[in-house]
Amino acid sequence: MTTGAPTPTYPARPRRSRLRTFLPLGIAAWLVLEIWLLTVVAGAASGFTVFLLLVAGFVLGSVVIKRAGRRAFRNLSETLQQQQSGAAPTTGGGNGNGLMMLGGLLLMIPGLISDAVGLVLLIPPVQKALSRYGERTLDRKIREAAPGTFGDAFQQARIHRPDGKVVQGEVIRDEGPQGPTADPGPYPPLNR
Repeated sequence: MTTGAPTPTYPARPRRSRLRTFLPLGIAAWLVLEIWLLTVVAGAASGFTVFLLLVAGFVLGSVVIKRAGRRAFRNLSETLQQQQSGAAPTTGGGNGNGLMMLGGLLLMIPGLISDAVGLVLLIPPVQKALSRYGERTLDRKIREAAPGTFGDAFQQARIHRPDGKVVQGEVIRDEGPQGPTADPGPYPPLNR
């Protein structure tokens, strides 16, 4: 029996990206694998050996992060001094400081897999290869982006309708004649 009231229609939920779907599962699998590997190593050697490995990884990671931070600060101060003296700053890049800090952070996280990945990130050829790959990926993503200037991104608008739907549009400013005859009223017409 119906009362004559329309059944409410709910807008479809947007699809979750693959990253948002699989990232929690990947983190959970990584944690389980880390714990399992620690128990296997503790069974093969001893619990004290695993404890020493974890402490050594933490100490080594903190040293690496401290060294990378000092190097980044030194590069920043050299760049600022070159700018103040009027010399053209050299673009030496980040010299792998970000990847060194990431490697140090992975060393500080308890676990043998994260320690292994952190140690691999400290190898200079791996840092260069990863930074080149990251630059190529970023360049490709920028080239694939919609044409236009960066300022065009701020010209987009979203209109939220009462039924919950979102209508995307673009703000177009008419640079036509200004004056009392061109005044359309308090709101511009919506049929442009």
